[in-house]
Amino acid sequence: MKLGILGGGLAGLSLGYFLNQKGYDFTILEKNPETSGLLKSIQIEGFTFDVGGSHIIFSKDKEILNFMVSLLGDNVIRNRRNTKILYKGHYVKYPFENGLADLPKQDNFECLYYFIQNLIAKEKGLLKSPKNMKEWFYYTFGKGIAEKYLIPYNEKIWKFPLEKMSTVWVERIPQPPVEDVIKSSLGIPTEGYTHQLYFYYPKYGGIQALAKAFEEPIKDKIVTNFEVKRIRKEDEKWIVSNEKEEFEFDKIISTIPLPELIKALEDVPREVIEAVENLKFNSLITVGIGVEKAKLNDFSWLYIPDREVLTHRVSFPSNYSPYVAPKGKSSVLAEITYREGDEISKMSDEEIIERTVEDLDRLGIINKNEVILTILYRFKYAYVIYDLNYRDNLKIIYNYLDTVGIDSIGRFGEWEYLNMDAVVKTVKEYVKEKF
Repeated sequence: MKLGILGGGLAGLSLGYFLNQKGYDFTILEKNPETSGLLKSIQIEGFTFDVGGSHIIFSKDKEILNFMVSLLGDNVIRNRRNTKILYKGHYVKYPFENGLADLPKQDNFECLYYFIQNLIAKEKGLLKSPKNMKEWFYYTFGKGIAEKYLIPYNEKIWKFPLEKMSTVWVERIPQPPVEDVIKSSLGIPTEGYTHQLYFYYPKYGGIQALAKAFEEPIKDKIVTNFEVKRIRKEDEKWIVSNEKEEFEFDKIISTIPLPELIKALEDVPREVIEAVENLKFNSLITVGIGVEKAKLNDFSWLYIPDREVLTHRVSFPSNYSPYVAPKGKSSVLAEITYREGDEISKMSDEEIIERTVEDLDRLGIINKNEVILTILYRFKYAYVIYDLNYRDNLKIIYNYLDTVGIDSIGRFGEWEYLNMDAVVKTVKEYVKEKF
């Protein structure tokens, strides 16, 4: 049986890796000159930037974590997370509810007060179950934490009304233990999200080194510069075309974004096309900045809820590995979400770079006079948005794909906000179940 894998991002590469272990015959078709998808890293003048966004290797699933780390061999470093939220000029420990003592006193009091008021109201059955993301933030954390950080930050990153977003994604966020929030307010150290307290990162090559490790044993089964434009079925065979050449497969498994897959198929019912058109997502711009300074800070990454600042998250890759920046220099990666048609999407690369450097200089994160290099990348598909009709639209699309016999997996194949470990885990389980 000849298998066709559409897309050479993490899902496509890990699928190929696991199928190869079982001896299956397959070909991966990737539209770009190289594989890796959002795990793309660029090396320029001694700097390495993860231009698909800052990625780290962590997981609650020890088996998956050990597997990903083992793929890197000796090319790996273990780090302890030191992440902050920049709030009114204060560096607040992440997650926010574990850093309340870092806030101005009045803000600290309001966060604790409303958190406890909320708990009492819940105990008395006075709070209705949340029906959307905005209500969930109030319900789970209380007015203080919700309004000071969670709502402004999430409005900034999602670029979508929180009252129109489903609770599907946020329900994965761990509920903060009461004692931790009280300790945090009093300044007694506590840790949240302990599964990512320690994380791994490649010494050399940026996060793409992980993609390359998956790719290594299956290099000869990958075709690059092949954009899937037409998919049709003839005599029980799938024909996949880029309108210049064709491949024939017995079965195809897609990891490309659902809108791109449906667009390539013939005779798709109108209901399915409408469901795909109703899927929501954010695009991503990353700005890589090289700085003429040995050490900017000791942060892993920094969240910025301030709406006046273009970027929502800034990471410091040279703190992940000293080998991703030249000696005596530091690197910064700023992430900016946008949606096609909004103000950010209309800004030129030069405007975005200039604004980002100015913002970070004004905040004291970098000195713009020490900037020696900047690069900018855009990715159309970056974040899945869980709007209120998300599940209904997906059901229509998946019922159709089941009918025609195409499996679709991965972050944009499943249309799920999956971290790297979740992608690898779901792909591994898929192969185990279906093959």
